[in-house]
Amino acid sequence: MNENSPSLPVGLTTDEGSPYWLNKGDNAWQLTAATMVGLQSVPGLVILYGSMVKKKWAVNSAFMALYAFAAVLICWILWGYRMSFGTPMIPILGKPDQAMTEKFLLSKYQIYYLPTADYVFYQFAFAAITVILLAGSLLGRMNFYAWMLFVPLWLTFSYTVGAYTIWGSGFLKDLVIEICHLIALIIYKSIYVGPRHSHDRQHFPPNNIIHMLGGAGFLWMGWSGFNGGSPLAASQITSLAILNTHICTAMSLLVWLSLDIIFYFKSSVIGAVQGMITGLVCITPAAGIVGTWAAIMMGALSGSIPWYTMMVLHKKSAFFQQVDDTLGVFHTHAVAGLLGGILSGLFAKPDLLDMFYKPKKPGPGFVYGIVDGGEKFQRGLRQLGYQLLGALFITAWNVVVTSLICILISRITKLRMDEDDLEIGDDAAHGEEAYALWGDGERDPPPLRFRMTPKVPSFCRRHGMNPEMSTEQADNRQEC
Repeated sequence: MNENSPSLPVGLTTDEGSPYWLNKGDNAWQLTAATMVGLQSVPGLVILYGSMVKKKWAVNSAFMALYAFAAVLICWILWGYRMSFGTPMIPILGKPDQAMTEKFLLSKYQIYYLPTADYVFYQFAFAAITVILLAGSLLGRMNFYAWMLFVPLWLTFSYTVGAYTIWGSGFLKDLVIEICHLIALIIYKSIYVGPRHSHDRQHFPPNNIIHMLGGAGFLWMGWSGFNGGSPLAASQITSLAILNTHICTAMSLLVWLSLDIIFYFKSSVIGAVQGMITGLVCITPAAGIVGTWAAIMMGALSGSIPWYTMMVLHKKSAFFQQVDDTLGVFHTHAVAGLLGGILSGLFAKPDLLDMFYKPKKPGPGFVYGIVDGGEKFQRGLRQLGYQLLGALFITAWNVVVTSLICILISRITKLRMDEDDLEIGDDAAHGEEAYALWGDGERDPPPLRFRMTPKVPSFCRRHGMNPEMSTEQADNRQEC
């Protein structure tokens, strides 16, 4: 290169720490996106769970999320990542192996301009938040020691299978865009663990709605990394995925809020948060592959269909009444997730699919297949069928595996806390309490001054007032 030739800026030149294949922009964004997904769990769901439950369960609920985040990371790097994305062992699972060697972590990840370490961390954040979301259906009654066993077992035998078959090298690879793991899991796990204490089921007020909104804010903003990190590049698809995420979420929140006002004549804050969550979950499989108009439609449907299943169907169904889903996770995640998987099979645009899944070209959404006709119609119909196939497989697998895991854990320790401990809550489970304050969410406590028993200092009790004392001596005694 002569002195007149253009040269790269120093920050873009290659060296031992920046090989020729590394795109620093993509690398920086992917690490940011992965961190944002992590922030959804810690502190996002830690705050949300700790504030959305009754005061006596605040510590236990937040701690279940924090423990799961740490446990999943260790399991992920020791065996979970390779089982999800590694060398095939059987058609539905990869070979267990560690993901810690320098050669492996610093190598180029497939066709992308990133180190493999980025993808390991990004997928860990996905795995962690999935496990933590499961806790939302079990708050207020599950034995914490049973939860400590459940997290690594479910990650190993359930989550890795779903990840491998859909995103890894399994038999559904490149056929299913995305599907939710939670449908059968939440139902069966709630049944095995049993319901909350009867008093808690009847009266379970959030202990801090303002903190709940703070946790929900972490969840909403962190979802930019959830969907924006999926393309594994700082590209046009990334920009569209983030924008669609927030459009669908806002629309879903507004629809849910409107339905609350129309049918219950109250603008519920908790309802608004539920609508926010259903919008986030629904748009996830479609964020980068649908148009903005589709994101609005998905938001309207995710704000109304889960609202109906939670607020109407749940109350009328005897089966749902038997299943104690503490935070309504079945409706906000399972129903919304299944809805998102189906709608992505309807509204996926061919040109966006080509950009997102290069060099693979999955079939277009069913709607575009109808418009274009011919071969694209058949491909669109096939794509919708793949979505349903993936949903059925994940549901069936979770029913069987989760049941076996719960049965195994019940042979080691109790899945459910003792009834006496359920009445106490955090103090019985951990010997700690969230607040040193009066009450448990009830309104208008009586003034403290009417409840206090006056205490007379010992000096005054030993030396009563003597009628013969001088006025000065009496005043001195009264000062005590």
